[in-house]
Amino acid sequence: MDRGFTEAGYEALVEDIFRRFPSVQKDGFSAGAYKPGLERMRAFEEALGHPTRAFRSIHIAGTNGKGSVANMLASALSSCGLRTGLFTSPHLMDFRERMVIAPPEADGTPGAKEKANAPGVPSASGGRARLISREYVYEFLTRWLPWITENQLSFFEITTGLAFKWFADEGVDVAVIETGLGGRLDSTNILEKPLLTVVTSIGFDHMALLGNTLEQIAGEKAGIFKARVPALVGERIPETAPVFETKARGLCPLFFADEMSPALWDQSARILQEMDLQARVQAKNLRTVLSALDILRPAFPSLEEGAIVDGIVHTARNMGFHGRWERLQQSPTVIADIGHNAHALRHNFAQLHSRIASGENDALIIVYGIMADKDLDAILPLMPREATYLFATPSTPRALPAAEILKRFKAFHQTHAARPTEGCTPSGASACFIAPEGVHPPQAVDSVAEAVKQALELATPQSLIYIGGSTFVVADALPLFLK
Repeated sequence: MDRGFTEAGYEALVEDIFRRFPSVQKDGFSAGAYKPGLERMRAFEEALGHPTRAFRSIHIAGTNGKGSVANMLASALSSCGLRTGLFTSPHLMDFRERMVIAPPEADGTPGAKEKANAPGVPSASGGRARLISREYVYEFLTRWLPWITENQLSFFEITTGLAFKWFADEGVDVAVIETGLGGRLDSTNILEKPLLTVVTSIGFDHMALLGNTLEQIAGEKAGIFKARVPALVGERIPETAPVFETKARGLCPLFFADEMSPALWDQSARILQEMDLQARVQAKNLRTVLSALDILRPAFPSLEEGAIVDGIVHTARNMGFHGRWERLQQSPTVIADIGHNAHALRHNFAQLHSRIASGENDALIIVYGIMADKDLDAILPLMPREATYLFATPSTPRALPAAEILKRFKAFHQTHAARPTEGCTPSGASACFIAPEGVHPPQAVDSVAEAVKQALELATPQSLIYIGGSTFVVADALPLFLK
């Protein structure tokens, strides 16, 4: 694998790829960045020698929770002695975060320890899982760039093929694959026969592409179901359950995690207390993960309860998993979370509210930014009224300017200012926008870094600072705290 690799050459090549092949993360759903359909990906898979046939896989879709479920599953499987690949998106700081391999907890294969610590193969931001090496990326892109250019692949199709080929070359025992968007037309849906398909949750997001109703969105997610492959849905809700049942009928076994009693569910309270993923919504995700592992037991006889628990409890540590209710600092407490739609933020804001109401923290400061294509109107009524808001513009052209967020925040506040505050909860009335005395007026700040600086200056040691609203907000904040 020697095609003249140099660090400078790698950086220049990657920069060229980002420039020539727009990504949804950077450029939104513009022409060229999002290319639904499987024809190009199937052709790429064939040209690469059908790498997906070299490893077993688990395919995961969902509006929210799929990243957490994917990482928890990968960490558990790795802790049970399986060499586990993980493909997720988006990334926060380095696009190589999208593809990692978690070696077995005690990998006794020759040279495993040396390989995991080899130059150019750093751990995933501090986790045991290792990122794909720069050398491999450089060799792959150099080899395949003419084919990629000729066939006009999207950035996501390129990274999907890169991950699949790497997993095959590395001989993983199993790969956990997260969809990028939807499911039916997602590039990852070339997986022919995964061991299990999972849909974590259904909520309103990307409606212009997936549909304006929960039923339509569920139909797109259910597109990953495969013949005779068990399908697991995180929760049964009236709007979407019939969609999944219709899709699965005569095709595959269907399970709903919230109706299952997986083997380790009696230990869930302890697991949740000890987990390094501390958002309340992880209770739902945990049940989905444990249910998935129960279904997978026939395929993996090595699954052992103690190892499963250890893997799940240390998911963030093992996988280098960032931005999911991540505690970045104590005194004051700083938490970052990439939740960006109303479905996710309803839970996050409620958890923030409860910490203030219980006296766990004495003040709440929220550093918030959002992409221009997100439904801010659905999020405004959910925001805790007891917070000081610092609206920021993250470093992406997709961002809604902080001044515009502030303008719409104030307009909403003014419209509902006359409403009473009794019984106000962050998941309920728009009256939550009537700020108590002592809360600082909301501000618009040019950058996330400046907003974080101001938040730390306003905070006391007992304050709680929440950084969120977008992957890009968290991505801008992480380097300020991570060493």
